[in-house]
Amino acid sequence: MENIFAHYAIDWLAIALSLYAAYLLGNKRKIGFIIFAISNIFWIILGVFFMSSYGMAIGNFAFLLINIRGHFHWSKATFEVQTA
Repeated sequence: MENIFAHYAIDWLAIALSLYAAYLLGNKRKIGFIIFAISNIFWIILGVFFMSSYGMAIGNFAFLLINIRGHFHWSKATFEVQTA
């Protein structure tokens, strides 16, 4: 069995942040987008520097962009509801 800390626990941190972000978004907490973006950065680092998995890095870069978009659209939707 491979050492579970072979990647300096970056993988464990990334998955923990991803799960926590999903929990926050499920509870309609906007901060979940930011936590998800941070986890995407860790996944990108892991994919490029530790696993040489450019597919994982590119996929998580796309998720990072989606999270940034979601964060701003959530703000826009909240503002529109408050002014209506």
